[in-house]
Amino acid sequence: MVTGITTAFGQVRLVWVSSASGSKIRQIFLPGDPHAGAVVDEGVTPVGEPRDEAVRALIAAIQSFLRGHDVRFEIDLLDLDRCPPFQRRVLLTEYGIPRGHVSTYGRIARHIGNPGASRAVGSALARNPFPLVIPCHRALRSDGRLGGFQAGLDMKRRLLEMEGVRFREDGRVLMEKTWY
Repeated sequence: MVTGITTAFGQVRLVWVSSASGSKIRQIFLPGDPHAGAVVDEGVTPVGEPRDEAVRALIAAIQSFLRGHDVRFEIDLLDLDRCPPFQRRVLLTEYGIPRGHVSTYGRIARHIGNPGASRAVGSALARNPFPLVIPCHRALRSDGRLGGFQAGLDMKRRLLEMEGVRFREDGRVLMEKTWY
């Protein structure tokens, strides 16, 4: 099933499945993601307001987060089993970066025990199926440049600014609060 979430940034789409054991989030599409439209084309059922309370709570949390509130998302609802083991480790590590802090692809690689894997970390985050909930916007290049982001660098910068992260005049992040 897929639900559109209206935010100040644009339409966020949440894709999930329901089963007897509960709902699982399969993917979150940020505004401007060209793949979001293909989900409906692939037979995913669009729904309005979900009945599942956990999904409704996640939608409310995403809306609150995108309004600038301090939200700590729960990840139990995420279908992390769909991710390969390396990506799962990267995503769980990224999830641990608190609001207002940043890290670098290299720091994350070292933290997970793969010091030479900064590009692989960047690739794993570029394919993050759960942006916002797993805050991949908090990962940067080692020189403080933003790197990439599924919804574009403007949104990444705005999210970081909402969290209190400051920038230099040249657009690089002031690495005042780094994690890992």
